[in-house]
Amino acid sequence: MVSSQDIERAVAVLRAGGLVAFPTETVYGLGADAANVEAVKKVFAVKRRPTHHPLIVHVADAVQVANWARDIPPPAQELARRFWPGPLTIILRRAPRVHDVVTGGQDTVALRVPSHPVAQALLRAFGGGVAAPSANRFGRVSATTAEHVRKEFGGEIELVLDGGESDVGLESTIVDLTGARPALLRPGWITASQLERALGRPLALPGADAARAPGTLPSHYAPQTPLVVIEGDLLGELAAAFVRQGRRVAVLALSASQPVLQGITWITAPRDAAGYAHALYANLRGLDEAACDAILVERPPAAPEWAAINDRLNRAATNAESDQP
Repeated sequence: MVSSQDIERAVAVLRAGGLVAFPTETVYGLGADAANVEAVKKVFAVKRRPTHHPLIVHVADAVQVANWARDIPPPAQELARRFWPGPLTIILRRAPRVHDVVTGGQDTVALRVPSHPVAQALLRAFGGGVAAPSANRFGRVSATTAEHVRKEFGGEIELVLDGGESDVGLESTIVDLTGARPALLRPGWITASQLERALGRPLALPGADAARAPGTLPSHYAPQTPLVVIEGDLLGELAAAFVRQGRRVAVLALSASQPVLQGITWITAPRDAAGYAHALYANLRGLDEAACDAILVERPPAAPEWAAINDRLNRAATNAESDQP
């Protein structure tokens, strides 16, 4: 889907200070030259993102980390060896060259080596770091296809590289390695137990002095329609209550059977965590587009492999609970 000419064009856009949306294995990113302050400012402007919220710098390989971080402790080296390229972001002390606009004014920088072949081709051809948050308006549902990006931004960005659907479908795991012990700041497809096995010790909980990290605000990943997470045995009853009140409701179910009622938009999600995660944002976007009064999501299992999914849904549901009938 993406040719060498497309990559050359994308590199030219980045070097000229423009924005390029590109696929990663997690979600699509909205990229700018991380060394170009004015280009990075465009990312914040287009996303409507608060300037204190840091970005992740994407690089082609672990060797380039030394260009962006001044201290690379052994645990960081071990995680990079085990999980890069892949859906893991590590936070380190930033190198002097890294601009405040990238880090949100912090003394730390978030770094990742994505595994998607299009992202790899872009980063290797560009030769530098690409600062790239998810390619969506700030706080909204992330994009997992090029079409999601186009619908979100229209002609506001110079180029969208279409690499198909993102494989994972959820943003990267984020680990802070600047404290006395590594701390998990955002769960992702690489689980806490995998990280702990690689490190040989338990992860710490984020302290009050933990680095600010992308996607960790109480409200995030949210569709425009209010979203409520509820237990499966209440799903059909609550959906029916909406309909009786003359309201339209959208449902993302796992196990419940769809009531035979008008006014319900219903999606049955995959029952396995990998399939659910892969389809989650596309499903939420589809339900959002149904123009209903609320989105009801059946609460997924509490098992470790569902931790990142539950994290995203809980943040998407913040401030929406009052919309229940």
